[in-house]
Amino acid sequence: QAQLEESGGGLVQAGGSLRLSCAVSGRAFSSYSMGWFRQAPGKEREFVVVINWSGTNTYYSDSVKGRFSISRDNAKNTVYLQMNNLKPEDTAVYFCAAARLRYYFGADRSQFGSWGQGTQVSVSS
Repeated sequence: QAQLEESGGGLVQAGGSLRLSCAVSGRAFSSYSMGWFRQAPGKEREFVVVINWSGTNTYYSDSVKGRFSISRDNAKNTVYLQMNNLKPEDTAVYFCAAARLRYYFGADRSQFGSWGQGTQVSVSS
């Protein structure tokens, strides 16, 4: 079982930027897709973005496309989420997650088996 730890959340004004990091330990990081999900108060946890094992393929939700960028450094066992032009509706707890199966690539939350504790992102208007 992998251990995941997010960092980098905080409070920012609308239009600002934040960079989240997720450090992974306890498994072969480089063989698995990594995803970011978020959960706003009173809402379901929703998919944000996924990156494949090599970093060559990504898939974004429509709500963040063009504003967020995911990347990974397999040498550091870390995945990043650069968030630009933040909006109040981006306010949520952001979770990173590792896919259950090697080489899975998709947005299905049930296919991610290891999760971090989450980091709060708050965007003021």
